[in-house]
Amino acid sequence: MGRMSAVFKADGAETQSGYSISEWWLEPNTRGPGTHAHSDEHVFYVIEGTVSVEVAGRWTQAPRGAYVVIPGGTPHDFENRGTGRAGFISINVPGGFENMMPRLLQHFAENPVGDVAP
Repeated sequence: MGRMSAVFKADGAETQSGYSISEWWLEPNTRGPGTHAHSDEHVFYVIEGTVSVEVAGRWTQAPRGAYVVIPGGTPHDFENRGTGRAGFISINVPGGFENMMPRLLQHFAENPVGDVAP
């Protein structure tokens, strides 16, 4: 997805639709997908850098080792405002989030992520 990438470590088929786990990476100074919501619950666990996370209109800085809980249906976004690469693990409950990836790939091919606004 350009300056943002994701790799699924476990998907709904492997977990009987119980959950999915993916690893997300953002290059420095990279916007995320934009504010959006979906029905599944999220837990983001930051594994490198600092990820800026918006939950219900409030932005927080999540450094390495932090986690952020995003209830299902809650508007959220994420971005990397730093000068180094940032990564996080996303746990989605229930599984099935991976089924949205073809549509997301198409969206980001047509609308590449850019720099974080100053």
